[in-house]
Amino acid sequence: MGRQGAVLSFVALLTLFFLVAGVPFHRQLPKNKLLLVSFDGFRWNYDQDVDTPNLDSMTQEGVKAHYMTPAFVTMTSPCHFTLVTGKYIENHGVVHNMYYNTITKVKLPYYTTLGIESWWDNGSLPIWITAQRQGLKTGSFFYPGGNVSYQGESVNVSRKEGALHNYSNEKEWRQNIDTVMKWFTEDDLDLVTLYFGEPDSTGHKYGPESQQRKDMVSQVDRTVGYLQENIKKNNLKDNLNLIITSDHGMTTVLKNASDLIEFHKFPNFTFKDIEFELLDYGPNGMLLPKEDKLETVYEILKNAHPKLHVYKKESFPEHLHYVNNDRIVPLVMYSDSGYVIHGRVSVQFNNGEHGFDNGGMDMKTIFRAVGPDFKRGLEVEPFESVHVYELLCKLLNIIPEVNDGNLNITLPMLRS
Repeated sequence: MGRQGAVLSFVALLTLFFLVAGVPFHRQLPKNKLLLVSFDGFRWNYDQDVDTPNLDSMTQEGVKAHYMTPAFVTMTSPCHFTLVTGKYIENHGVVHNMYYNTITKVKLPYYTTLGIESWWDNGSLPIWITAQRQGLKTGSFFYPGGNVSYQGESVNVSRKEGALHNYSNEKEWRQNIDTVMKWFTEDDLDLVTLYFGEPDSTGHKYGPESQQRKDMVSQVDRTVGYLQENIKKNNLKDNLNLIITSDHGMTTVLKNASDLIEFHKFPNFTFKDIEFELLDYGPNGMLLPKEDKLETVYEILKNAHPKLHVYKKESFPEHLHYVNNDRIVPLVMYSDSGYVIHGRVSVQFNNGEHGFDNGGMDMKTIFRAVGPDFKRGLEVEPFESVHVYELLCKLLNIIPEVNDGNLNITLPMLRS
């Protein structure tokens, strides 16, 4: 055996000793840092009717996906958790923006649910914790799920917005970016996830085709430019990979349609047969019928409206990967694009909505990436958001948790 072979054998034996003895074996740290940025509700084609020079420059300098398909159900918290776990929603368990309990009948709003640890920590480890357990330092700024602990461990550094937080304040956006830059340069973090609540809020209020939404997309692009400038100013351009993406798209609500989906107007249907309901939160919902009422309720609802698709849990479309979880109740439903579900009363303030079938083009979203590990000027075919997690782990040089993604989908984006 030559000298080189002897050295390799020694290293192999030393590694085996560490593993058998249970001694922590320190893996090689990544040479580059990673910033994952999400702009909530940024539909895949929002850059086509607005001038977006900074997002365009990311395409020239890095990688752009034609579009990205989010997980179903296309809602903020579930889709964001898919990005950082690599799991379909039925497998990570954050099945709704709202915490709910079918026994106590408690339903809590989105902002409150962000702080309910048991809703998030239910068996899946997000990338922050996995990275920290492998020697890295991580941070989360407003990112859903980043402010609770998992198996007793919290993100190294985190910020959480208040219930009445103004998501559209451009000055605050820049301050948040300044803070994240300090996390990288002064605190030496390896991974940060940064969340912005726009253009989702504007798309909801005014609709995705509105001028207000277009103006907000311009604000997003200016912010991307500010971020790029600060990456350069802080000497991070050569060792920071930047990914900009989103959770879902947005579509126009048909508020004045003559055929609204209104449960309180369905013939023979009564809420007296229902033990628990999760309706009036967009285009999807769940019903838990009272004992011995499942068949009765299902037969009434399955053909109650041509735009409404009602399934028994076991018959829900498998390709949506949504119902194989104890948190999902026996009857699950979603409506056609543009139609929302009205329960006991018909009230719809939003002009834009998401939560629809992820196969619809209005639900598709963006993916841009630039940095030392990404190829330049590459546009890739559409892919599912469930594959992003494996890419993040590859960039950080960490071993991923068990997940539903496939690294081979995103690997062609990277330099060899």
